[in-house]
Amino acid sequence: MNKLDEKAIIERLSSIEGWSYDNNNLKRNFKLDSFSDAIAFVVRIAIEAEKIDHHPDIRIFGWNNVEVTLQTHSVNGITENDFKLAHSINIIHSHG
Repeated sequence: MNKLDEKAIIERLSSIEGWSYDNNNLKRNFKLDSFSDAIAFVVRIAIEAEKIDHHPDIRIFGWNNVEVTLQTHSVNGITENDFKLAHSINIIHSHG
């Protein structure tokens, strides 16, 4: 898996609505309607992550907020897999 340089990452950010690039990570916060919706969202993310064998850092806070952080740890940076998973997470969220 090839690590993307910062220029390539910035150029690709517009393809994944709502995500930001900070400190060598892609990051997005999602606000759900309830705690159970937040948990269900995390489960759906986990299922998708397992399918592509690429696992995000996920944090639930404030009972209905989910923060997702993506990075390919094996290259200590962002790869195409991070953008692929971010896109899939956006679809999961929009089909809530």
